[in-house]
Amino acid sequence: MKNIGLAVGVTAMLATVAVLSGQGGRSYGPAHVWWDAGQGGNLPWEEDYDNAAGQLSILNTTGLVHTQGHPFFEPLGVNGRACVTCHQPSNAMSVSTSSAQTRWSETQGKDPLFAAVDGSDCPDLPQGVVSSHSLLLDRGLFRIALPWPPKDSSGAAIEPEFRIEVVRDPTGCNTSPVYGLASEHPAISVYRRPRVAANLKHVIAGPDGISFMADARERSLRTQAISAAMIHEQAETPPSAEQLRKIIDFETQIYVAQSADIRGGRLNESGGPGALGPENLSNAAAGLPAPVSFHVWRERQQEGDWGVQREFRASVARGSDLFFGRQFQVRGSALEACSSCHLSGSTRWMDIGTTNIDTTNSPEAKSAPELPLFRITCRETAAPHPALGRVMYTQDPGRALISGKCADVGSIVLPQFRGLAARAPYFSNGSAKKLRDVVEFYDKRFSIRFTEKEEQDLVNFLSVL
Repeated sequence: MKNIGLAVGVTAMLATVAVLSGQGGRSYGPAHVWWDAGQGGNLPWEEDYDNAAGQLSILNTTGLVHTQGHPFFEPLGVNGRACVTCHQPSNAMSVSTSSAQTRWSETQGKDPLFAAVDGSDCPDLPQGVVSSHSLLLDRGLFRIALPWPPKDSSGAAIEPEFRIEVVRDPTGCNTSPVYGLASEHPAISVYRRPRVAANLKHVIAGPDGISFMADARERSLRTQAISAAMIHEQAETPPSAEQLRKIIDFETQIYVAQSADIRGGRLNESGGPGALGPENLSNAAAGLPAPVSFHVWRERQQEGDWGVQREFRASVARGSDLFFGRQFQVRGSALEACSSCHLSGSTRWMDIGTTNIDTTNSPEAKSAPELPLFRITCRETAAPHPALGRVMYTQDPGRALISGKCADVGSIVLPQFRGLAARAPYFSNGSAKKLRDVVEFYDKRFSIRFTEKEEQDLVNFLSVL
C-alpha cells in the first residue's frame, strides 16, 4: 500500500479524540493564526499553533516577548512589512502556502506579504491580481534578485567562471528592461522559500559559522538582518545598532518544533523521546536527534495495545533508524545516510538535483514551466560541475550566483528540518507539496529503493520534528 494501512489511516481520524483525551481534551487540526506587522501584543513564553498534522509549539527561552516597538515585529521600511511577516510563529517562523492563500483571501491581496518588491513574480506586473503572485501563492516562493556579475563583500565585481543565458522567463523579470540582465543594474531573479528564523543555536553551530541563506550569501545574523530590512522591507536606512541587537536576541532565543500529532499524541510528554518538542531542542547540544532518541517508544511497545498511537510511534522509530542508518550511494562510490548531510550545524551547500537539469528536453525542465530556466556555459579554464560538466540548465544557479564558480551551479545550503509539518511546501523552490514528495524525490534521485512501508516511516519521522 502506498499510504498507511486502512486500519491506521482511517482509524486515525476516528480515534483522534480518544488518543488525546487523556491529555486535556485538546483539539488538533488545521488552524490559521497570523501576526500582522505592528499589531502589538505579547508573544507568550510558550504558545501552540494547530496544523494539519497536529500541533506546533514555540518556546521563548528568555520569557514573554513584548512585540510593540520590537524591530522584529514592527515595520522598518515603506512597504508595511516586518520580519514577522515572512517568519510567522504558526508556520515555524517561515511561511506556508496555506497561510499565504488565506491572507490573500482575507485581505484581497493587500497584505504586506504580497509587496511588489518580492511578493509578486515581478514588480512591473499588475499588482493585486492572483496571476502576478502565483509563485508565492502556489509554491511559497519569494523573488530574490541578485546582481550579475556577482560582487564580493566589498562590492567589487567577481569575474564569473561561466556565461548565463535566459532560456525561459515566465515571470518576465529576467528579461525586464528595469529588473533583468540587460537593465541598468543587471540582476538575475530566482525564487526561493524563506528560511526558518528559529532554532539558530543549531544552525550556527558549525565550524564555519552561519550560512543562513539558501546561497550562503550572509555570513552573520547581523548582515542578514540588515539585508532583510533594506531589501524585503524596503527600509530607507539600515536598522540601528539597538534594533539589530533586539532582532538577533529574539532570533537566537526562540525555538520551534512539532509538539503533538493527531495519531502519535503528545510528542514532548514527560519521559518521552528526548529529542522532540522545542524545550528539548533548546536544551540539547547542536545536532539532530540520535537514533537512540526513540528507545522509550520502542520499549513501551510491549506494554499493551495502543492502537493508532502505538502504530504511529513505532513507525516514527523505524523512520529514525532509516534516516540515520540506511546508506545509499552518493556522488559515485560514497555511501551516506540522510543524516550525513542533514545535520544541524552544517554549513554545507550542495546540488541535490532540485534545480539543475540535464537538458531542456528532460521531464524536469518541462514540469515547472512557471519557473525561469537558465543555460550555463562554463569556461574551459574552470573546474566543471561535478555531475553535469560544462553546459547545463538550471532553474536556480544557487551558490554560483554568489561565488561565480561553475562547480557551485545549483548548490543550495541545506535547511533545518524542524517544524516541517507547519510550513509546506518543501525544497528551496517549493517543488515538493508534501513530505511524501520529499521522500519519493530522494528515493528516485539516489535509487535507494525504499519500500512503501519505509517511505511512510520516513514521512512520519519527519512530521514529528
